[in-house]
Amino acid sequence: MKERGIAQQFSIRDLEHFTGVKSHTIRAWEQRYGLLEPRRTPTKIRYYSGDDLKKLLNVSYLMHHGFKISKIARMEDQVLLDQVQMLQLEEGGVSAVFSKLKLSMLNYDEALFREVVGGYTDEHSLESTVLDVFLPFLSQIGVLWLTNSICPAQEHFISHLMRQELHAAIAQNSSVSENDEPNVILYLPEREIHDISLLFVHYLCKVRAIKSVFLGANVPFDDLIAVGEQFPNARFVSYCTTHPSSSEAGAYVEMVEAEFGDTQNRFLLGGRVFEGTAGSSCVETAVNGQELVAKLFA
Repeated sequence: MKERGIAQQFSIRDLEHFTGVKSHTIRAWEQRYGLLEPRRTPTKIRYYSGDDLKKLLNVSYLMHHGFKISKIARMEDQVLLDQVQMLQLEEGGVSAVFSKLKLSMLNYDEALFREVVGGYTDEHSLESTVLDVFLPFLSQIGVLWLTNSICPAQEHFISHLMRQELHAAIAQNSSVSENDEPNVILYLPEREIHDISLLFVHYLCKVRAIKSVFLGANVPFDDLIAVGEQFPNARFVSYCTTHPSSSEAGAYVEMVEAEFGDTQNRFLLGGRVFEGTAGSSCVETAVNGQELVAKLFA
């Protein structure tokens, strides 16, 4: 996959990783419906554009909401975008808070973000702000990106401000003795970079006086083995958005089981990518953040 700023090129494997749609299914949709039209490099290697990726994500989104591929394939591009936007509005609506955050994002207005988030947090709590505002808003702006309503820079801007709020709160809640061994190790697997949900879990550990170590995004599996050897009784917790993909989630659980099944380390893996994936003797799964938090702090 090429970096932004030059023409984006994605392999069919990249598309599978981003969307959870298996490669052979993508090829079948190309042949049967003409859904995508891959291009070729000068050396005849097939690749897909950023627009192809967005379209396939939209197709996957509609199928998740009960649409059949035969119906989706007949939609004009604008009809497809309109249908996604309509579903997104029906799911959550647009509150006054969300409207102001969208203005903040579109105008790169940090002061407005601080005003809106500060007001909501003062009235409720940071925990409510994350659950009621941040996470649903991130879901909405994901759809906005798919429908070309925002650019990646705007998404990065608002996500960075959310991280700042969580980092500040974490820094204010460090009451556990540094001599205690950690109970929880927080990490994201390789290629997974969406860490706001994981930062929120780190914050919840802090306010509950549970010592946690935050390893962050894109952690190599071999590093987890080394950390597990150093802290043999710790619980590893992750919340995944895109990696592993839904089609790879079962294999990831099997890999964890193969390496950690005979140890005292346990894993709690959260995210929709694990929906339908069975756990194991050392792995629990949780489809959403509420389920993960309930299992972690039970």
